[in-house]
Amino acid sequence: MFPIVVLWAHPRSMSTAIERIMRERGDFDCLHEPFLQYYYAKRGDRELAHFSGQCGHPSSYVETRDLILQKAETAAVFVKDMSYYVMPELFDHGDFYRRIVHCFLVRNPLRAIPSFYRLDPELTCYEVGLEAQWQHYSRLLDAGIVPGPVLEAELVQADTAGMMRRFWRMLGLDYRDQALRWDPAAAPEDWQYVQGWHRDVTSSRGIRPPAADEERRAAEAFEQLCRDAPQLRDFLDHHLPFYRQLQQVSLKPRAQTMEM
Repeated sequence: MFPIVVLWAHPRSMSTAIERIMRERGDFDCLHEPFLQYYYAKRGDRELAHFSGQCGHPSSYVETRDLILQKAETAAVFVKDMSYYVMPELFDHGDFYRRIVHCFLVRNPLRAIPSFYRLDPELTCYEVGLEAQWQHYSRLLDAGIVPGPVLEAELVQADTAGMMRRFWRMLGLDYRDQALRWDPAAAPEDWQYVQGWHRDVTSSRGIRPPAADEERRAAEAFEQLCRDAPQLRDFLDHHLPFYRQLQQVSLKPRAQTMEM
């Protein structure tokens, strides 16, 4: 059996860009949110915007889990998915969770929530996703499992090469500089059924560094949205403690001289 590395994210956390990097490595069979269809077909209480289902894809937890295990029989597998799709089922249906290298990605919800809202104004507090991530991380510790690295989107954006180098090293993978850039004309076929969510990364050539005033603009944009959607402030207040808990255990940058 080959390794299964899963990046557990929350919506609008830059996870698709990290997935694209992992695809560009060329040494993983990559899956894009395989549990999404299960969640919105069986557990979610609403329809997700820009998503109408993927024909032929499993729509049950067990079938999706088995699809991943089957792929791992012939190749190393990388999965990008959301903790809120699988909590608590991941820990309540056998020991699949012990078969996975669990990595996490978080982004400041002050940025993630507005990005989600602009694409889907019907988002719920639960779908913000950071609470489920922290529950997921905590359940791993309770089970005696040491989680894999936790990435912060802002740190990856500021130093993509340095942070991916550290991330890969912790996973026992070699550094591949060519994976940090891609051809925007060659978007993965399995992104097509949710392409409305991934226009930015599809049209880009890599992760863009942050603008000098990005933090200020993000705060202003959030305040502007809250005038019409005051519930977003409640969503932020609810998820900030979970975000900060995950920040405390996240992978931090090192001085360049220490990475050589």
